[in-house]
Amino acid sequence: MSCWQTIQDYGLRAVGIGERLLPREDFTLCQQFTLIGSGMIWNIYFGVFALILGFLLATALAMGKASSNRLLRKPSEWFIFVFRGSPLFIQFFFGYFLFLNLKNVSPIFDPFTAAWLGALIVLFLNTAAYSAEIFYGALLSIPKGDTEAADAYGMSGWSRFRRVIWPTMLRLAWPAYTNEAIFLFHATALVFFSGFPAWQQRGDALYYANYFADKTFNPFVPYPILAFYFILLTLVIVGVFGLVNSRLNKHLPQDLKPKLRLRPNLIR
Repeated sequence: MSCWQTIQDYGLRAVGIGERLLPREDFTLCQQFTLIGSGMIWNIYFGVFALILGFLLATALAMGKASSNRLLRKPSEWFIFVFRGSPLFIQFFFGYFLFLNLKNVSPIFDPFTAAWLGALIVLFLNTAAYSAEIFYGALLSIPKGDTEAADAYGMSGWSRFRRVIWPTMLRLAWPAYTNEAIFLFHATALVFFSGFPAWQQRGDALYYANYFADKTFNPFVPYPILAFYFILLTLVIVGVFGLVNSRLNKHLPQDLKPKLRLRPNLIR
């Protein structure tokens, strides 16, 4: 079988398109690259949707934590504390246990016990807590002169937030938020170890890397391939977030624009 035929058969297998049966013997490098790359579709799915939803919730949580209203501040503080204070893998465990019990109450919760939805919700809540703390720190760092200038122009409420506070917060938080985005995509590999099952062998990249490692008794081929894909994904994230960072700071002189610096989290 040619490599092109292998790509046609297995390139979209992770989403249920193409050959259903996995190769059983005589594993080629092309098969491993193709199937692990196919599984990356799920890692990208988890990362993109968790990042988008988490960004929205993180903004609300940061504003809630910075609020003088106790009814808004305390729930935000406790949400951030709980999800930042417990390991992500434990959150996967409790999330699956919760959804499994809800499934017994009503069949409407059945999709929540699958990886495509249940694991996504856990990742979304986790990254929202970490991002909220980043945004909260940025809120506290907004120069007082910016808000005073907004007051002088007669801005208040939503207009003040949309035109002054929120853009300034993003500019200050974006370098740190870029590192959180990178870590989030790396953390999607933990879905394989969570209790959330992969439906009909439609697993993520680590699912297929582990399959080849078990069958060949040689982890030194599939796992470096997996690392290679994640490095490529990291480069894409850095590039995209770098463009956004340039857009956020386009009004600043070149020498004053903040540079993105990668500071990966070794332990979370």
